[in-house]
Amino acid sequence: MIPYHDENETQRPAYVTMLLIAACTLVWVFVQGAGATVPLATSVCNLGLIPGELTGMLQAGVGFNMGHGLRCLTDPGHQYENIFSSMFLHGGWMHLIGNMWFLWLFGNNVEDSMTRPRFIAFYLLCGVAAALAQVAAQPNSVVPMVGASGAISGVMGAYLVLYPKVRVYTLLPLGFFITTVTLPAWAMLIYWMVLQLVGGFGSALSEESGGVAFWAHVGGFAAGFLLVKLFERRDRAAQHAAHHWRPHQRSGSQWY
Repeated sequence: MIPYHDENETQRPAYVTMLLIAACTLVWVFVQGAGATVPLATSVCNLGLIPGELTGMLQAGVGFNMGHGLRCLTDPGHQYENIFSSMFLHGGWMHLIGNMWFLWLFGNNVEDSMTRPRFIAFYLLCGVAAALAQVAAQPNSVVPMVGASGAISGVMGAYLVLYPKVRVYTLLPLGFFITTVTLPAWAMLIYWMVLQLVGGFGSALSEESGGVAFWAHVGGFAAGFLLVKLFERRDRAAQHAAHHWRPHQRSGSQWY
């Protein structure tokens, strides 16, 4: 399912969410060369989070093939700063667009529930929790991890707590056809979380390297779910009208 709209109007402009989207986009264009081979590989290698580097389980100079004849070598030291720099990097156009779409769809309302400084701190904290979850799952991995999806997963976990009954409109591909389905936020988000858990356990059984950092998604989601009440301002969250989901009939026997 691909969510494209929610019935949850914000009460003020989501400046931090827009700033985060702009930051990730600018990094993609000016640091990562908009996906050009050498800038992309260089940024992922130098600024991405390598679990084995962070834990110290890999010696300096251990290599990882990045394709096109390029090889990433681990550096000496733990590279703690890469926990944060990796949150603003992406591996491709679709990776960037997908993450920024989810951030906008769910982030604006979560930002609306707290002050802007709180939202920045919340977002970064979820990103750190996501990174550490992936490192814990693969502590000796040499594969660089990049992407905002861990922090965005935290935003989605917060959305589940704050707005579980808001209607979310999704696209549902069925072979060559695409239909739309309307679900309460809790159903869509729990479904998404189950997919991450299945993917995480599946990746643990696979010997393939690279791919999706499922445990980062799980860790970020759990952090957002557990921490949002510490950052929320109840008066702002209460300004959102209560949405109690139930099916509505449009015409004939069609329900949504």
